[in-house]
Amino acid sequence: MFSIERWQEIFETLQKNKLRTFLTGLSVASGIFILVILLGFSTGIQKGVKSQFEEDATNRISIWAGTTTKGYKGLNPGRNIQLKNADFEEMSRKYDDNLEYRTSIYSIWGGTINYKNQTGNYRVEGAFPDQQFIENESMVAGRFVNQNDMDNTEKVAVIGNQVKLDIFKEEEAVGKSIEIMGINFVVVGVYSDPGGTREETRVFIPLTTAQKAFNAGDKVRSIAYTVKMSDNFDEAVALSAALSKNMDNDIRTKHFIAPDDRSAVRVWDTLEEAKKIYTLLDTIRAVFWFVGIGTIIAGIVGVSNIMLIVVKERTKEIGIRKAIGALPSSIVGMILQEAIFITAIAGFTGLFLGVGLLELVSPMVNSDFIKFPQVDFNTAITTVIILIVAGAFAGFIPARRAANIKPIEALRDE
Repeated sequence: MFSIERWQEIFETLQKNKLRTFLTGLSVASGIFILVILLGFSTGIQKGVKSQFEEDATNRISIWAGTTTKGYKGLNPGRNIQLKNADFEEMSRKYDDNLEYRTSIYSIWGGTINYKNQTGNYRVEGAFPDQQFIENESMVAGRFVNQNDMDNTEKVAVIGNQVKLDIFKEEEAVGKSIEIMGINFVVVGVYSDPGGTREETRVFIPLTTAQKAFNAGDKVRSIAYTVKMSDNFDEAVALSAALSKNMDNDIRTKHFIAPDDRSAVRVWDTLEEAKKIYTLLDTIRAVFWFVGIGTIIAGIVGVSNIMLIVVKERTKEIGIRKAIGALPSSIVGMILQEAIFITAIAGFTGLFLGVGLLELVSPMVNSDFIKFPQVDFNTAITTVIILIVAGAFAGFIPARRAANIKPIEALRDE
């Protein structure tokens, strides 16, 4: 029940000890402030890291081949391992039930692109239509490479948004003819990529066209798959890891590569790497919570000590209250109310300052691994609950001590 007299007592007590109350509240406010800032930057780190994975499909398996560094089965080191169409086709058939999207890639680094008087050097990649989904490309205009282009070795190209801005400026690109390494191609689409400018400086053409136009025969530079996801993330990670291991073994067996020769074959499993990173992020967030809660506890101990001093100073008053019939519950309520009030005011001050600071600096923090730190609604609610619980704990021991004061002993107290 609301009692104006009790609130008047609380304010009178606080006014008598302004400096003590201020310093106690400052310790609580700083604890909440630090917790909010840490959690805000934890969220920013999560956004940054996730944005790195969003550049490509998270459930991707990529395969590259290099040069052997170890002899194996009578073969000398230094052999160049060349992936071919057959490698891609065999693995696609073997693991078909577990694969979602698939492509082999023939890439040319620094391919010269010409349009009228504009020239630029960009990475040109021959790929399957599934490359759009493996790379998380979104079409800004036109379409991506399709199966008809593959079947008929069409000379069509899909350019990144940055390439379009560099070569075509404000002019529409779709339907225009460009030269790639001296060969004419028709632009059929413009794409954007969540990875930004770096990922939008590429040009995609049908793989069959790339192999024919650039005399690659049946050679490919790399192979990429995405794994069918299940509702259980751990199961998906396990499946992806198993497929990566099996594909690695398949390539090594076929091309006579030593099992421990990591330079000859590289298999990159983004899903397993994602799990490692997310586990690390969870650990970082837990550490931030630990540090923040520890700082709050230090403040709460200060509040509890102050309330013990308050009880000591008001021992005679409490004794008189009990002598004239005050119940222990009313004494406990009085002390708890004062402790919760101090904690709440200080805590909300720290909360608002922390959120305000994050809102101020968030637009300015946009790096590769930290993006727009902020505190979400659930975290704010959790912080409020911590405040209420902390205030109750801060006042519990002093309140219990006050309730156990015997009137006769309190009246003798000096």
